[in-house]
Amino acid sequence: MNVQDLPLINATLNALATFFIVVGLCAIKMGNKGLHKKCMFSAILVSAAFLTCYLIYHFNVVAVTKFAHSGWPKAVYFFILLTHIPLAILVLPLLVKTVLPAIRGEYETHKRWAKITAPVWLYVSVTGVLVYLMLYVWYPPVSA
Repeated sequence: MNVQDLPLINATLNALATFFIVVGLCAIKMGNKGLHKKCMFSAILVSAAFLTCYLIYHFNVVAVTKFAHSGWPKAVYFFILLTHIPLAILVLPLLVKTVLPAIRGEYETHKRWAKITAPVWLYVSVTGVLVYLMLYVWYPPVSA
């Protein structure tokens, strides 16, 4: 494995985070607090692993992969990217504001913040996978 493998690993970690978030949300809706806690903790761990791999990749890769295709795919890609980036930055403090009350047993505060955090976190996880697919699978860089 080398640093060039990290985009695929990052997309996989984002997909796993999405899975754990969705299962965790379903669990709490069904009243299964134990499964909810396990899934959300897993989602946090997977997201932390993603962030670590993402930073390693960007600190070690000099060249930037550019979206080289034109037309509507480029417009869709940049819309996704331009919404994904600020929300990805926002999700970490939102997670802190959501998780700390849960740890303290302040479940009403946790629930209020979770209603904001969950959709943002899901959007960031899903769009992270979409960015990977658009950049490397569906519209890969054109070789020179």
